[in-house]
Amino acid sequence: MSDQLEQPCSDVPEGAAVFPLIPDELGIHPLLLATLHSVVFFDGSDAEVVNDAAANEALNYLASYLQRLQGPDLKRIREDMDALIAFGKQEAWPKEEMQFLQGFLQEFGVGQG
Repeated sequence: MSDQLEQPCSDVPEGAAVFPLIPDELGIHPLLLATLHSVVFFDGSDAEVVNDAAANEALNYLASYLQRLQGPDLKRIREDMDALIAFGKQEAWPKEEMQFLQGFLQEFGVGQG
């Protein structure tokens, strides 16, 4: 199964939003990466791929869980997001992906409580 995770799936339907694979060497927390990939898929995929109402409900739960971050966990997430943004700039990611990363924490209300 891990080999399958490393390779993009060729039968992904058109309209499915997929975030780029992030190398392990960056040291980004795996749960943050899983969350980012989920958010991109739920929020960015076409309605033919993901039911909008179900996606919005899932996104609301993800946001509420992320809003629980505090102390060292919140500090780590902010540092990881800064590292991802730097990596995206280095890799010349499209403007849309960079804007997503730069606004992610604020958009989900992380660290505002």
